[in-house]
Amino acid sequence: MKQIVANWRHVFKLDPDKYIDTLALDTVCLSGTDAIMVGGSSGVTYENTEDLLNRLRKYDLPCALEVSNLESVVPGFDLYMVPMVLNTASTTWLIGQHVNGVEQFGFMIPWDKIISEGYIVLNQDCTAAKVSEAKTLLHSSEVCAYAQVAERLLHMPIVYLEYSGRFGDLDIVADVKRTLDETQLFYGGGITNALQAQQVAALCDTVVVGNIIYNNLDAAISTVEAVKNSK
Repeated sequence: MKQIVANWRHVFKLDPDKYIDTLALDTVCLSGTDAIMVGGSSGVTYENTEDLLNRLRKYDLPCALEVSNLESVVPGFDLYMVPMVLNTASTTWLIGQHVNGVEQFGFMIPWDKIISEGYIVLNQDCTAAKVSEAKTLLHSSEVCAYAQVAERLLHMPIVYLEYSGRFGDLDIVADVKRTLDETQLFYGGGITNALQAQQVAALCDTVVVGNIIYNNLDAAISTVEAVKNSK
């Protein structure tokens, strides 16, 4: 799983709780993006996740479920990405929910398809921050320390800088990238055009583009080439 994700430069993230018509879905999945990630911070259910997966199955594209709650875990995804919020004030979102899931469903978990993400949520106004009780007002040195804990102590394959709905601080992104040696750096949040996608892509390993799909599809599609052409 780690090797598959290592090849991802651009990922589109689709929210099961948001409607996307067939033409738009075709456009997204045939855009040249490396993968589709399915997930959201609220309103994600088994039913709407299964419906979206069924629509995605016809495309020859890796499809990952980012597990936000136990009730929405649907079999059939190529891999399951499990966020662990590093800067949470509550152990529930670092390890508590995860222990509950393993206790209840451990015998069913396809461990060979599981990959963990060390989430650092940095937009205090986003739903993810509020739900996870994330401590978002962090200096760059603190964010880098969380990233080092993820890589050096927890041996996580992914660190995910989540700005969800707001374009992030590029200096922090650059600092975190310099901090990491082997762990893959994902960035998500607030990308609305090709230039922003290109700027972020130059500083991280993988760029995740989400909300703009539903607001400006052409702008979303333009991010694919921008990321692929970045250095």
